[in-house]
Amino acid sequence: MVRLRGLHFRAYPNNYSSMTGQGIRVGYRRCLALLQERLAEPAPGRIQLLSGPRQVGKTTLLLALAEWLGPIALYAACDGPEASLPGFWERLWTRAEEILAAQGRAVVLLDEAHLLPNWAPRLKGEWDRLRRRRSPVHVVATGSSALRLAAGSRESLAGRFERITLTHWSAADVAETFDLPRGEAADLVARSGSYPGAVPLRADGPRWTAYVRDAIVEPAIGRDLLALAPIRKPGLLRQVFGVCVASPAQIVSLQKIQGQLHDAGALETIAHYLALLEEAYLVAALPKRSRRLARRRAAPPKLVVLNQALLAVADPRGAPDPERDPARFGAWVENACLAHAWNAGQQVTYWREEPVEVDGVIEGSWGRWLVEVKTGAMSPADLRGLLECGSRLPGFRPLLVCDPAGRPAAERAGIEAVTWQEFLLEGPPGPRG
Repeated sequence: MVRLRGLHFRAYPNNYSSMTGQGIRVGYRRCLALLQERLAEPAPGRIQLLSGPRQVGKTTLLLALAEWLGPIALYAACDGPEASLPGFWERLWTRAEEILAAQGRAVVLLDEAHLLPNWAPRLKGEWDRLRRRRSPVHVVATGSSALRLAAGSRESLAGRFERITLTHWSAADVAETFDLPRGEAADLVARSGSYPGAVPLRADGPRWTAYVRDAIVEPAIGRDLLALAPIRKPGLLRQVFGVCVASPAQIVSLQKIQGQLHDAGALETIAHYLALLEEAYLVAALPKRSRRLARRRAAPPKLVVLNQALLAVADPRGAPDPERDPARFGAWVENACLAHAWNAGQQVTYWREEPVEVDGVIEGSWGRWLVEVKTGAMSPADLRGLLECGSRLPGFRPLLVCDPAGRPAAERAGIEAVTWQEFLLEGPPGPRG
């Protein structure tokens, strides 16, 4: 256990999250523990590239690491005014050499590294120099624009880095950090998301909305994504995002998305924009699980918004009430549960064979699960998809995620069940793989 700012962080095994094209996906507490573990290894090690959504605590995490490391840490804000002055890069590494000479080792923490001109080739040169001299220096670099950070690393830093994605906070992260009852934290995450900067504003609707819109949505859609050359129709990109946040946890064909847009766009363009929204940690287009690749590619995606705040800020009705709007509430809860699994680094797909389907097929460090999310009243027919899919996919454990009142029905059918609040806090039951 490592004590930091009054909190305890346990060292987690390396298999707690799956490896994806976006690197290892972890939450705040696990990310901090993982970086502490890697910075304790012999240096120079591989560069640690930390990317992720906006406003999830990357700068806070670097500052926490700097406090934990003490005099061997060198923190540099690459988006600060001093970074624009001539000689900033050279002075940075001169200072690192001074710390190395005085302390015997050093850790360079580069915040928003992608904002520096030619950051990747220059960092490659410094890392190669450190390796040749066997200098005990570690490097951690972060970037709010995950797309630009990834592009630079692939072009210049191949073989020299390990990528970590700090994803959206879980309900457990929110409960521990803000000292909230766990049930209240789960309800908060389902209704208004988990951006840590927005949590203190939750009682002030206009301020909360302005923060999410101006600090998260607009920079991500209006700057991060538009900085890429393939975005030839920014208006179309915004419309695709609007369709996604209006369709949480819905299976929607590209043709149907196309039909809801005001601007004309080819299906290939829409598919490309969906992929970019996933790279920006805004929306995941979950594929259908199928043994045949052609069928999987042809099937429509299931749209999952990766933070409930994006739903709440886009819907003028706000969060749904389970009594007055049970259908919309159920869709939001399902979206929150599938987003939690995706953010936790699991591989998430859906299964559908007419006339039955399963909301989520989850594989990864949690194990192999068939997940059906159901709120409100329940009948035996609601479990048909789980039972049918379980017979076709042996090795997967059926799981009902429901209200407390739904557990008896699951027990009668011999199916494991957890409440959706428990799922948002801890994931599925039992030991993790």
